[in-house]
Amino acid sequence: MHKAGFVNIVGNPNVGKSTLMNQLVGERISIATFKAQTTRHRIMGIVNTDDMQIVFSDTPGVLKPNYKMQEMMLAFSESALADADVLLYVTDVVEDPQKNMDFLEKVAKMTIPVLLLINKIDLSDQKVLGDLVEKWHSLLPNAEILPISAGNKFGIDMLLKRIKELLPDSPPYFDKDQLTDKPARFFVSEIIREKILLYYDKEVPYAVEVRVDSFKESKDRIDIHAVIYVERESQKGIIIGHQGVALKKVGMESRKALEKFFGKKINLETFVKVDKDWRSSQKELDSFGYNPE
Repeated sequence: MHKAGFVNIVGNPNVGKSTLMNQLVGERISIATFKAQTTRHRIMGIVNTDDMQIVFSDTPGVLKPNYKMQEMMLAFSESALADADVLLYVTDVVEDPQKNMDFLEKVAKMTIPVLLLINKIDLSDQKVLGDLVEKWHSLLPNAEILPISAGNKFGIDMLLKRIKELLPDSPPYFDKDQLTDKPARFFVSEIIREKILLYYDKEVPYAVEVRVDSFKESKDRIDIHAVIYVERESQKGIIIGHQGVALKKVGMESRKALEKFFGKKINLETFVKVDKDWRSSQKELDSFGYNPE
């Protein structure tokens, strides 16, 4: 009998969800840096064997929204509660569960299997971990609690084994050679945005979005034209940098990562534009793919 199902990953920012996603899928599907709000969309990564298909889904970090974009990010996370066969709720050894009790209350009411993953246990000790297990058991009494360290791959094999046991009998939902539900352009945008998150300080990266205007692929090469959107002229100046040095660095590092991701030579052109309303306009957000439907 063939097994298949949707395994959705939810939790707060900074608890290592994207690193976990990449370990489970075995491909660099979900953007993973040290900054919060890194994953802004719901990203699927598909794992296939002869008798099984696991559709992992990474969602934005759960947070109380301050503007329209964050409202859409929360909607992605809430949509993951609706269609999961197994839910992975990721926390870590320092997170305060009280921050998002509204979301936790929804998780507590779910009738599907919930695996509560306490990540980064290498940064803790047995006593602290024992106290955390008790605290989380009181909040999510029906959840199975598993300690892991996604960065060190500790507990990942055990987690995969348990997921396989919980999957329902079902034919596959996607083609067996498909790795993700996202198009190539999506990952171009994500990789460029990741480099911006890494190379600029403070709040500028969170006012940034990337759109791929042109993606032309041939046998040995891909030509890409991408536009980096910011909210203010001052941010545009920071992104470009003195004599364009900062933007050139982002372009060079993005090109290297894209060549590794696609396995082809990349010709990348990047431009910066100001759009003061992109984070608050529903029309603009829809054009960037912020739609959980």
